[in-house]
Amino acid sequence: MTVSAGTLSLIWLAVLFVCIVIEVATMGLTTIWFAGGALVSAILAMLKAPLWAQVTAFFVVSIVLLIFTRPVAMRYFNKSRAKTNIDSVIGKEAIVISEIDNLQGIGRVQVDGKEWTARTLTNGVTIPVGAVVIVNKVDGVKLIVEERKEEV
Repeated sequence: MTVSAGTLSLIWLAVLFVCIVIEVATMGLTTIWFAGGALVSAILAMLKAPLWAQVTAFFVVSIVLLIFTRPVAMRYFNKSRAKTNIDSVIGKEAIVISEIDNLQGIGRVQVDGKEWTARTLTNGVTIPVGAVVIVNKVDGVKLIVEERKEEV
């Protein structure tokens, strides 16, 4: 069974199209590298290169693009990502404005002028109003805090 060069180039162009559609839908930098490989393979098919050369070019070009351009692309795309309020409060100090007690399910803190529900890292620990705490992480809409240790 012999496949014509025109049919092979259409198959590679279909692969290219599918990769681009997936990339546009996900914006995850996952299939764009394979789109580059499919483009090179489509060009080779139009030039009537043998199928083994097309498949080899597809894998080689895809892998080379993945290895050499993905790190640069990831740095470029991540640079524009702005921290959200949640990301920015981790590591900050907060003031307890309502006693924190995990067992009773109560507690509120104020960070940068905004109020947040808060819980302690460890159950059984209560933190009184007015104490200074450090935000360790965020769990849903609650800040997980621990009391700031006084330096001696």
